Amino acid sequence: MPFPEFDPVLIHLGPLPIRWYALAYIAGIVLGWMYAARLVKTPRLWAGGKPPITGPQLDDLVFYLVLGVILGGRLGYALFYNPALYAQIFTGNTWGERLELLQMWTGGMSFHGGFLGVVIAATLFAVVKKIPALSLGDVIAPVAPIGLFFGRIANFINGELWGRETTVPWAIRFCNQKILDIYGQCPAGNAPRHPSQLYEAGLEGLALFIIMSLAIWKWKAFKRPGLVMGIFLAGYGVSRAALENVRQPDAHLSNLPFGLTMGMMLSTPMIIVGLILIARALKRPALQD
Repeated sequence: MPFPEFDPVLIHLGPLPIRWYALAYIAGIVLGWMYAARLVKTPRLWAGGKPPITGPQLDDLVFYLVLGVILGGRLGYALFYNPALYAQIFTGNTWGERLELLQMWTGGMSFHGGFLGVVIAATLFAVVKKIPALSLGDVIAPVAPIGLFFGRIANFINGELWGRETTVPWAIRFCNQKILDIYGQCPAGNAPRHPSQLYEAGLEGLALFIIMSLAIWKWKAFKRPGLVMGIFLAGYGVSRAALENVRQPDAHLSNLPFGLTMGMMLSTPMIIVGLILIARALKRPALQD
């Protein structure tokens, strides 16, 4: 199946290109913010009808979380996938090369790095504002699949993070004229590959969002602090680790021990912590109204 003639840039406003990837971030932030606000403004979901955070506090929190996602995602990409970016700070010939690590617009973001950035930002916010950390994590976790969904769709439009070669009927050749114009060649080659970006959008995004919504709205999961956060950690970790089997690993990270990929290795601690949080939350009695 040929890859559609997607353009990574939706429109140019004068010299400013509006990219699909940037719009995906904006959509994830805005819709996630709106969903979190709805959760906080629904007293029946919380024990005693009292959410752990107020509307104004949520508005403040969003700023720090966005900062954590962007900085953590970029630093995590360099640490886990491209350590040469750190070395370039000292070895670059120009200031542009030396500061490339901070140039978010050049691409290269790590979900696991962004996740760690969010954890740090949320933990500091919880300590300063004296908010129960587990309950604050329960507020944040349900919105993550929204950003993941839009981010993976943007990855597909950009023709990046493609899957392994395959012969399934829906396989896609990630090559079109736009990619040729940008790179001078098709980095994915001309072989049919799994559209793993769409698999991830469906599993890490849509399916995980539905599962967490059922836990919140039907099974009253917020009354067991840490349960929703545990579902997200374990659910994302399992989804990502499973889909790594059809996602093409980075060329310089394709020979890791035991046939693992970097995504599998980074997701394993998430699965363990998630299962621990779920077990602890279910073992304790639910908070009463």
